[in-house]
Amino acid sequence: MFNVLVADDDSDLRSSVAAAFSDRNYVVDQARNGEECIHRALGGHYDLVLLDVNMPKVSGLQALREIKAHDPTVIVIILTAYSNIRDAIEATREGAYNYVEKPIRAEHLVDLVEQAIRAKKMIQNMTLAAPVFRLSNGSEFIGQSQEMRKVFTIIDKLSRVDTAVLIRGESGTGKELVAQALHYNGPRKAHRFVCVNCSAVPENLIESELFGHEKGSFTGADSRKIGKFQYADGGTLFLDEIGDISPAMQVKLLRVLQEKTFFPVGSNREIEVNLRIVAATHRNLEDLIQKGQFREDLFYRLNVIPIQLPPLRDRRNDIDALTAYFIEKFNQHHKKNMSGISQPALQLLKNYPWPGNIRELENVIEHAFVIENSLEITPKSLPANVQRTRVSPLKIGAEPSINERPGLTFNEDGLKSDLEALDFQAQKEVFEKQFLITALQKFKGKINQTALQANIPKKTLLRKLEKYRINARDYA
Repeated sequence: MFNVLVADDDSDLRSSVAAAFSDRNYVVDQARNGEECIHRALGGHYDLVLLDVNMPKVSGLQALREIKAHDPTVIVIILTAYSNIRDAIEATREGAYNYVEKPIRAEHLVDLVEQAIRAKKMIQNMTLAAPVFRLSNGSEFIGQSQEMRKVFTIIDKLSRVDTAVLIRGESGTGKELVAQALHYNGPRKAHRFVCVNCSAVPENLIESELFGHEKGSFTGADSRKIGKFQYADGGTLFLDEIGDISPAMQVKLLRVLQEKTFFPVGSNREIEVNLRIVAATHRNLEDLIQKGQFREDLFYRLNVIPIQLPPLRDRRNDIDALTAYFIEKFNQHHKKNMSGISQPALQLLKNYPWPGNIRELENVIEHAFVIENSLEITPKSLPANVQRTRVSPLKIGAEPSINERPGLTFNEDGLKSDLEALDFQAQKEVFEKQFLITALQKFKGKINQTALQANIPKKTLLRKLEKYRINARDYA
């Protein structure tokens, strides 16, 4: 249930707004002035506060500050007359999601609220990979440490400003989700969020990818192309794995950060852009600086207020809540009714080191959904690398016996006895995915060595990794 508090000294406005939300099954409370608004907000839990700027006893701006200090996850939308627009803009800098001018149209207000709710859900998904956050029902936290609270506080503050941000953490910890949360809860939310994975773009094409090119500027440039910087103008450009770009590209990127201008490849036309840069990396940039592989001035330009996301192995107490979340997700996706996970299976999850972090946990739960025949996840449906001693390790370079294949067991007739439905293609894909993960673990994510030792053509290996959304870097 979504709880709304409407605070305005105009009783007719309060009633009309309350009626608009009540018709959509929201629970709506009302406050007549700023003081009553603060009392209600601090004494209960509200997902959304609609707040007039100019109210008796306590101003809307002061009420906003106290509400956000008490619970930064509350969505606040300012209601204002045209004469108070300047105060409304100031309120958005203080953490309000947006403002609406009076007279208020119910349809417009409801649309804005639903947009805000989507942004809040983005942050809730982000918290599965990093910080502490109150869920929509106000009753559950994912992550309990003080360090997690500090992380969320930083994210909440950074979403209001345009400062460049560097998100650091291992692969699979949710860096892109954090970048999306910064964008969709910030002043640029109405514009594009554009993502570039720097490690996935060949070095000879990265400049064209970021800045665009003119027709004929190099072999194969048969038409003019707009780069990601120009495409993201007005919004946010997320540069993932920025530690992988070349020193030459780092110089050009630094210039754009400083001057907000760039030249497309093969052009004398200078283009000016207005966007926010959010970068991320799993690499140790300080080490790269010492080796001369990353520019110190670029590092300091990005690292104004860093966000460090912890690996899953450092927050094992969160595995219960994360597992429950993914079970609910895959119940909907696979149209099943899995009730939960058995204690022995949950203990295996807590003992596992999680080199792939949240992304790997999600894959493990989905693997269990395909294999499991009962109404809860049991140890036998977990992949072999999680089961540890329960299944013999896969021997790379030799054809595994049918009972050594990860996650699959067979009876004397050669058929898996506990499958809900015999589906060759589904089981083939389960085996392929687990085989690739095991091979990458053994050879520390090295593509060429994995392809050679596991007897897989390199092109086939790369195609399969893309198909199963496996990132080899997770196993480096």
